[in-house]
Amino acid sequence: MFFVDTVESEGIGNRSYLAGGPESAVVVDPQRDIDRVLAVAARRGVRIARVVETHVHNDYVSGGPELARVTGARHLLPDGAEVSFPRDAVADDDTVPVDERLLLRALATPGHTPHHTSYVLEEDGRAVAAFTGGSLLIGTVGRPDLVAPRLTEGLARAQHASAHRLAGALGDDVSVHPTHGFGSFCSSAQVDRDSTTVGEERASNDALVKDADTFVADLIAGLDDIPAHYAHLGPVNAAGAAPVDLTPPRHADAGEIARRLAEGEWVVDLRDRVAYAEGHVAGSFNFEADGKLATYLAWLVPRGKPVTLLAESAGQLAAAQRELVRVGIDRPASAATGSPRSWLRDGELPRSFPRAAFAELGPPPEDGAAHGGGPADAGVVLLDVRRDSERAAGRIDGSVHIPVHELHDRIGEVPPGQVWVHCAGGLRSAIAASLLDAADRSVVAVDDGVDAAERAGLAVVRPGDGSA
Repeated sequence: MFFVDTVESEGIGNRSYLAGGPESAVVVDPQRDIDRVLAVAARRGVRIARVVETHVHNDYVSGGPELARVTGARHLLPDGAEVSFPRDAVADDDTVPVDERLLLRALATPGHTPHHTSYVLEEDGRAVAAFTGGSLLIGTVGRPDLVAPRLTEGLARAQHASAHRLAGALGDDVSVHPTHGFGSFCSSAQVDRDSTTVGEERASNDALVKDADTFVADLIAGLDDIPAHYAHLGPVNAAGAAPVDLTPPRHADAGEIARRLAEGEWVVDLRDRVAYAEGHVAGSFNFEADGKLATYLAWLVPRGKPVTLLAESAGQLAAAQRELVRVGIDRPASAATGSPRSWLRDGELPRSFPRAAFAELGPPPEDGAAHGGGPADAGVVLLDVRRDSERAAGRIDGSVHIPVHELHDRIGEVPPGQVWVHCAGGLRSAIAASLLDAADRSVVAVDDGVDAAERAGLAVVRPGDGSA
């Protein structure tokens, strides 16, 4: 009997897999912190005989070279992948043994990248599981626009063809195990389902239910912003990343924190948004450890900028370190745990800002009772920090729009006044509020989304209403 174990990296929306039989196994698309998959293999009591990668990744740093070195496993990559480290190149329809009665078959599935390859696990010659990387995802496919703009349309068409190749070659009961698609920006869309089969995808995946022209047009029209750090991670993976160092960073006392801020370095407070708003070190930025820390910090922080982490506990700090190495932020410059009381020098006071709901800003009731007064009141600026695609689906009338990943460089464009900043649920508005607060702007962090604003009586513009 075969098994497939999943190693989840929820913060960046990806999965790695350990699959095999009683004696040996293969690892598919390993993350950089390889100790997790080694622990899974140890619990299974299996030897890692193969490490395979579906493509050279853009959204995380691969642990493939290091895992192969540590285990002595053969490291397989598609033959079209240009890398500068030793590996075994696999071509379409190549097979490699995994365990007795189990082998892995390579299927060329270009689209997410030109060299993308999926792997099918076969037991006694029958396909039982497909590892589809960034090709066939749950309900969608991987983005075709991460390689080069000139290749996007051609790769989108290749995605359609690759999805059909997989569906044509595999039975409905074959389980599908994609690497991307669980919140990763490598996915061209997000869905709610957690698992799938070829049969389920045949009935619902856009690549399998739409004709090629319609699919390509819709796919390209729906493509969203590309996180800035993706441009750096591809070359890192092509070169082969160094082993990770997850030992605790050097301790930063209040004086060092102040010095690093004065030198323009990034001091990142990992606590939740409520605690941060109530009191924090002036000039620090808030990226919640339990949010999409790696995605948004890697997206916003200038490449190579030293980062100091402030955490409420050693456990929170260690988890954040682990998450950040997956996106190439290898070693924090320093770190501290505790609370603002221990992060501030004698005589310094924590900074704070209010949090609110849109109901506190809505228009006054008809009976004239006291209320928030509405955004038309002098000095109030509504700032929407969602992405362009989200705003196109509905926006608060009169709001200013700067996506959160652009805000640090565009704060000077925010009009004067008290800034009420919102996103869709609160995570990005918390980041944005901290950026504004560090720039000495008066800010109110709003956890509500556009629907809550509409319920509060604020005017919302939606497509098709004549004023979008």
